[in-house]
Amino acid sequence: MIRELFTWWNGQTLGTRLWTYFNGTYAGKDSQGNKYFHNKKDTKRWVIYADEVESTHVNPEWNNWLRFTSRVKTSETEKYKWQKNHLSNQTGTENAYDPERNNTNESSKKRNDDYIKWTP
Repeated sequence: MIRELFTWWNGQTLGTRLWTYFNGTYAGKDSQGNKYFHNKKDTKRWVIYADEVESTHVNPEWNNWLRFTSRVKTSETEKYKWQKNHLSNQTGTENAYDPERNNTNESSKKRNDDYIKWTP
């Protein structure tokens, strides 16, 4: 409770807890444990993060609902077999994209060797 008073990066603040208690209506929960709420008139929507407060932890379906671009909540939609599971931002981790490490196949090396830069 003391952590809620002084820090916002550890989760919800005391103000968010009170606002959610008095004005919030539970909308749903995603696979990562984030909880989604809206007010009674559905003019405001917000998320309470399960772990770290990071916007990339919200999957695209719930992000559409949060930004009022979709009225359908993600629990009501079905995923297609070609859709991948949502990943949060991978920058700074071992899974981050690195062009040198990811571009090691022989066909890309062959393509790069075919080009000779023109010099006057």
